[in-house]
Amino acid sequence: MTLKNKIQLITYPDSLGANLPELHYVLRRYFSKAVYGLHLLPFYPSSSDRGFAPLTYDEVDPAFGTWEDIEKIGQDFDLIIDFMVNHISRQSVFFQDYVEKGADSEYADMFISFEKLSPDGWIKEEDLAKVYTRKPRPPYQVIERPDGTLEKIWCTFDYQQIDLDYNSPKTREVMRRFLIRLARNRPKMIRLDAVAYTTMEMGTNCFFLEPQIWELLDWFNDYASAFDTQILPEIHEHYSYQIKLSQKGYWCYDFSLPMLVLHALFSHDSRQLKSWLKKCPRKQINTLDTHDGIGVVDVDQLLSPEEIQLTLEELYKKGSNVKKVYSGPEYYNLDVYQVNCTYYSALGCNDDAYIAARTIQFFTPGIPQVYYVGLLAGENDIKLVEKTKFGRNINRHNFSLEEIKEHLQKKVVQRLLHLMEFRNTYPAFNGEFSLIKSRSDRLIMKWTHKKCQVTAEIDLENYKSNLTYFDPVAGRDVSFTA
Repeated sequence: MTLKNKIQLITYPDSLGANLPELHYVLRRYFSKAVYGLHLLPFYPSSSDRGFAPLTYDEVDPAFGTWEDIEKIGQDFDLIIDFMVNHISRQSVFFQDYVEKGADSEYADMFISFEKLSPDGWIKEEDLAKVYTRKPRPPYQVIERPDGTLEKIWCTFDYQQIDLDYNSPKTREVMRRFLIRLARNRPKMIRLDAVAYTTMEMGTNCFFLEPQIWELLDWFNDYASAFDTQILPEIHEHYSYQIKLSQKGYWCYDFSLPMLVLHALFSHDSRQLKSWLKKCPRKQINTLDTHDGIGVVDVDQLLSPEEIQLTLEELYKKGSNVKKVYSGPEYYNLDVYQVNCTYYSALGCNDDAYIAARTIQFFTPGIPQVYYVGLLAGENDIKLVEKTKFGRNINRHNFSLEEIKEHLQKKVVQRLLHLMEFRNTYPAFNGEFSLIKSRSDRLIMKWTHKKCQVTAEIDLENYKSNLTYFDPVAGRDVSFTA
C-alpha cells in the first residue's frame, strides 16, 4: 500500500462536524475530489493538549466514535494517524500505578526519574540548561506520592505528558504492543509525534541524538512496515534534520515552506524560496498550515535574521488582529518559536495572495497537506483564543455542518477546491519537477510526465497565479488563472 500523490487534509476528529461519522459525511459530500488522504489528529482518550496526551491507544474516545468509524474512513481515504512516541498521559494506568507504588510498580522503569539519571538524584543546572526545550520552564516536574514523598520526573512538554524511557524493556514492550495494534488497522502512515525528544543523555541537548535516533526509527519502522504502513517522523527544527531523514530514506516534513512562502509574498522576492525548492527533499509531506503555529526556527539559515524579522513584522501587520502575545507563554504556548495565526489571516485575508500561496504549495515537491481551517480559508478565531487564553486556539475553530456550507460559498474556497482538484488529477505531478529561470518577482514552477506538462507562473507583485498545461485530448496548451 503506497500513499497516493494527491492532496491530504489535516483535521481533528470533531473539527469538521461534531464527530467521526459527521467528518466522514463532510469528506464524501463536499471534498471527495479535492481530498484523497486524511491526517486524522489524535482520536484516543486523552487528558490534555487536544488528544496529544493519550491514556491508551486501544480505544477511540467515545465522544468521537468507534474503531469502526476509523476503519470506514480508511476505506475511502489514505489514512494517517498519530503515535505520540515521546510521552504518555499522566492519567494513564501506567503512570498512575507508578505514582501509587513507586519502585514496586511493574511500570516503574518506563519513566525517567532523576534517580535514574544520576546516582544521587541531582542534575547540574548547566546540564539542564543544555536540554532542548520549547517552553519557558525546566524539562521536569515534581510528583507527590500518596505517602507524601516527592520525586522529580522528566517531562519535556505539558504537565500531563510524561516522557518515556526507551532504554527500558518495559517501555518497548508497552509501546510495541500499541504500535502493532495501530498498524494492524492498516493506516497508510503513522506519524511519530515528538520523536526527536526520545533520545536522552545528560550533558547533551537530548534532541535527535545520533546514532540512538536511527536505532529507534528503525525499531518503529520494523513493526509498522510489517503491515505495509509507513512512518513519518515529526521534527520541528532546523531544516537540516529533514535532510538527514530524507538521506536515510524516511519520509519527512517541509516545515520550512510556510515561512519561505510568506517571505516571498511579503517581500515580492522569490530568490530564497527558489534556493530551497532546488534542494528540498522530494520524499516529503509539504504544509503551509497545521494544528500548530507557523514555524520560525525551521528556516534558520534559509532566511537571514533580517529576512526572518521582516517576515514576522509583516505577518503581525497583516495578520488580521493577530497579537504577539498570542504566540507567547502568557497564552500557554509550549513552543515559543512559532507564530499562532491562520494562514489566510497571515496573508491579510487577501484572496489572490492566498491562492498564490496554495499554488506554490501544490507545485512544491512532495505530497501536500492542507489544514482544515485553511481548507475553508478560515480567519483567526479571536473570540476563542481570548476565551480560552490558549494561543494555538486562534487556528483551531470547530466548524459545524452549517458553517461548512457557509464557507463553501466563499469565492476563495471555490477557487482553492478547483486548484486542489486539478492537482489531484493532472498526470504531470507524478513526473519531474523543475524551476524555470525568471526575475526575482516571479516564480515559475513546472512538472513534466511523458507528454503531460504543467507550468505555474506566480507574480509576486500582484499575486496572480496563471497555470498552463498540455491537454493530450485536445492536443494543445490550455491556460487558466487559479
